[in-house]
Amino acid sequence: MADLQAAQNPPHGQVERTFAILEAVASQGSASAKSIAERTSIPLPTVYRACSELIDLGYMVHLRAESRFALGYRLHVLAKGLHDDIGVPLAVRREVRSLHNDLHLACYLAVHRGTDFVVVDVADSADAPRLGKMGFGFHESPHATAFGKIGLASLSHDEQHERVSGTPLQQHTPNTRTDPNELLEELAAISESGVAWEHEEFQPGISCAAAAIRAGDGLLIGSLAISAPSGAYDGRQRHIESRLRASAARASRAYRLGANRL
Repeated sequence: MADLQAAQNPPHGQVERTFAILEAVASQGSASAKSIAERTSIPLPTVYRACSELIDLGYMVHLRAESRFALGYRLHVLAKGLHDDIGVPLAVRREVRSLHNDLHLACYLAVHRGTDFVVVDVADSADAPRLGKMGFGFHESPHATAFGKIGLASLSHDEQHERVSGTPLQQHTPNTRTDPNELLEELAAISESGVAWEHEEFQPGISCAAAAIRAGDGLLIGSLAISAPSGAYDGRQRHIESRLRASAARASRAYRLGANRL
């Protein structure tokens, strides 16, 4: 699926091409220039030129005996900086994978900063792939995503009203809630239930659910979420909600303990 998307939407611009090449190599462990070009739809001469520059900078290495490229150690500096910044306990990362293995759905960990959030860990598989559309609009439309609704539900009522009524809400699908009063009612229900759902409100055919991860004082610090084609939830919604709450509670406990951070 990722290869098909790349073929239909080849990366444009030097930065986008560079990251597409790095992601293509990361997804395979190591890769030949030909396979990188095929996966990214970037012309082969451009792949060779970009790889040469990345090697010079230490972000990639050339496995000459195998005629393949692999990630360079300098990327570790970036990864360490991210891990230090978000401070994700190892137990929380394990919870994401456990949730995926139990529910057989794509699972996500997001770190929240106010009403903004960033997805920092994903557990998925060929049978339960991650969301393919997490670019522009995903973070800018919290009213249409389970992650965003968790953030909005954590605000005070006045802050919620100001956020959802201040500007017109973008409608991504026919199911997207754009009426402020309906959305405020939903946020109140999320506060009671502890789980936020979005049923085909951001992407047609895809539904997601999320539960809050909180510090000891109740402050929202993150969320655990799942995504799948809407039919995957038939007859399972109560079980999924229960499992999601339990995982989020354990993740909250791990953050409060602050042990075994990566």
